[in-house]
Amino acid sequence: MAFERERLPDPVSYFESQGVPMPKGKVWVSTICQFHGGRQTMRIHKVSGSWKCMSCMEGGGDVLAYHMKRNGLEFIEAAKALGAWVEDGKPAIQRKPTSLPPIKALQVLAVESNLIAIAGHNVHNGVVLTESDLRRVRVAARRIDQIQKEFQ
Repeated sequence: MAFERERLPDPVSYFESQGVPMPKGKVWVSTICQFHGGRQTMRIHKVSGSWKCMSCMEGGGDVLAYHMKRNGLEFIEAAKALGAWVEDGKPAIQRKPTSLPPIKALQVLAVESNLIAIAGHNVHNGVVLTESDLRRVRVAARRIDQIQKEFQ
């Protein structure tokens, strides 16, 4: 099975089918953001399909990224839904299921690693961490370790 980018739908047609108004004119257009409802805050490139909201900062590089984000889908699910996943007769690689989607795991890792970095910076600058701070750092470390083991 394989992803074929050229099978992704035309960006203008795709976004219009998703209820996103696509003004006529330039290559980059401003339109409504479907993530937070802001008017004229979403910028979409009509050729590549890349998109970015200048208000809520959601963004991605093509219609596949938009479809994944908007519908809460993983890569393969979204590619299949958009007709860009081709069955080539090869068996799919079997992976063990995870308790949370990779995007959520990355979000947790970002928060927890940031917390640990701040705590490390504070200790480096002579701040003595409270028992509560130390417990929270341990929780963060356990969460990072758990995610690392789950995605091995």
